[in-house]
Amino acid sequence: MDAFLYQASIYLATAVVAVPLAARLGLGSVLGYLAAGILIGPVLGLVGAETEDLQHFAEFGVVMMLFLIGLELDPRALWDMRHRLLGLGGLQVLLSTLLLMTAAMVAGETWQAGLAIGLALSLSSTAIVLQTLSEKGLMRTNGGRSAFSVLLTQDIAVIPILAFLPLLAVTPIAQFAEDGSIQRPHAAEHAVGHGPDLSLVAGLPGWAVTLVTLGAIAFIILAGIYLTRPVFRFIHSANLREMYTALALLIVVGISFLMTLVGLSPALGAFLAGVVLANSEFRHELESDLTPFKGLLLGLFFITVGAGINTELFLADPGDLIGLALLVIVAKGAVLFFVGRAFGLRRRAQWLFTLSLAQAGEFGFVLIAFSVQLNVLPVALSEKLLLIVALSMLITPLLFIIYDVLHKRIGDASIAAQEPDEIDEEAPVIIAGIGRFGQIVNRLVRASGFKTIVLDNNMETIQLMRRFDVKGFLGDPTRPELLKAAGLGKARILVAAMDQPEEVTKLVAYARRQRPDLHIIARAYDRNHVYALYRAGANDIVREMFDSSLRAGRYVLENSGLSEYEAAQAEQTFYAHDRTTVRELAALWKPGVATSENQEYINRARDLERDLETALLELAEEISKKSA
Repeated sequence: MDAFLYQASIYLATAVVAVPLAARLGLGSVLGYLAAGILIGPVLGLVGAETEDLQHFAEFGVVMMLFLIGLELDPRALWDMRHRLLGLGGLQVLLSTLLLMTAAMVAGETWQAGLAIGLALSLSSTAIVLQTLSEKGLMRTNGGRSAFSVLLTQDIAVIPILAFLPLLAVTPIAQFAEDGSIQRPHAAEHAVGHGPDLSLVAGLPGWAVTLVTLGAIAFIILAGIYLTRPVFRFIHSANLREMYTALALLIVVGISFLMTLVGLSPALGAFLAGVVLANSEFRHELESDLTPFKGLLLGLFFITVGAGINTELFLADPGDLIGLALLVIVAKGAVLFFVGRAFGLRRRAQWLFTLSLAQAGEFGFVLIAFSVQLNVLPVALSEKLLLIVALSMLITPLLFIIYDVLHKRIGDASIAAQEPDEIDEEAPVIIAGIGRFGQIVNRLVRASGFKTIVLDNNMETIQLMRRFDVKGFLGDPTRPELLKAAGLGKARILVAAMDQPEEVTKLVAYARRQRPDLHIIARAYDRNHVYALYRAGANDIVREMFDSSLRAGRYVLENSGLSEYEAAQAEQTFYAHDRTTVRELAALWKPGVATSENQEYINRARDLERDLETALLELAEEISKKSA
């Protein structure tokens, strides 16, 4: 007990000191945890043999993290990611494996060892990358979503890789125990570090393993849909706050255990359960209960990575090992840059995607250890590879610092290159454009108690609005995917208030095609633009200078001898007549034909102008009679 308390005190004390210090220096919490591990392990020697056991326990933080990420994902959003999962993630794993395998074979390894090395090093660190992306607020960016897709693909890929590695064994993998019995390693055990002795699939034929695995996944989905609500009601009846925490932990631990029984990744099962519960009313309760555990366990995992570095092997040839770690990062970075560009990532998104995933990851430890037990890799080489994986993970925070520098240097050269925000809200009113026109509309609507979603493609405007606690989303409002994410399919009102007339017309026309029942209010530049917007399908059209000019005209009348009432009546008469005039002339307006060349339009405009003069004179006479 004393030894346990001593070790716990050492780990917690170093974390409490190192992490805030690293955060204050702008290095991030991950680098602080890693530095703390190096300090208490290789440097001071305060921890030792228990590090490996703690690491397996701390890996549960990754499981919790994926469960919490799943809670934030709507199942429809996951389905929308299928192209990234299969294409972006699958291509990254394949190309990285082939490139690293080729490098290993050039260095003199067999093709079997080279393939095992390529597979182990092709997987990135889910723990470090997701923690850093969340910490820096990059998770909902295009580059962050793409990185998450690849990480999820890699977690899924661990399962077939573990099944494939025994085929690479150059010698029989069966080993004789002291009593003469034959012992064989089980992939399911090594997939999670220290797997349980129990297994639901051991000794079953392939088709039975598939059925059991699918049954386990189906159980998770059905339990999430049908059992969650009654179980939470039962827990609520106890009226004990800690029971909610116990239930949250039970959900994650139980799912992880079920996944190990069928030989799957606990992280994958937890993620699936999170997605199933994403739309439940208990989502926020689960998130608040598990977040502290997730943070502490992930921190412990990073500390154990730093503490577990083999200093003797490292000090024997530090230059060679650091060089090989950098070579892995460069090779994977080149693949990621190419794949990201092939899938449309540009500028900031491409650099974030490339630099965040260039390291090797924690699953590399598992695959390398398993390859040694299968006699695919020799022990001496495996120790070197494990150190390369750890060094690449240690370098990762520095890669994020490089991204921060590139992010600032890239700047806002062009609006078209801006990376759109991930829209995580919907509202009945969508306001496209938050300039001098749109912000007045937004203030009035929100102050009246109605929720809005604001879209604009000007970063400076969005940032300025956020300083005044007005949330907006960066992106081109005419892009269909952005409008879909903002809830165009459910919205009641769309306000097209951008500065560019052609963009407003384009937005109105698209929105009308998608939603014939949507009420569209559009900002018009001039009268010709009004006609174009009528053709496009706008319900209400507001000329940007019309109302202000009309009010200025009313002030002129008030200071020319009319009373406020008389001036207001003249203003209302002009306004009503103008609305009628616009509707009639819109039918005569011809796109692409100058107004001066449209004689029919000119003749009708003259008639309507005479009607306006007559109406105003009649109003003046009526007011005069009443005052007399």
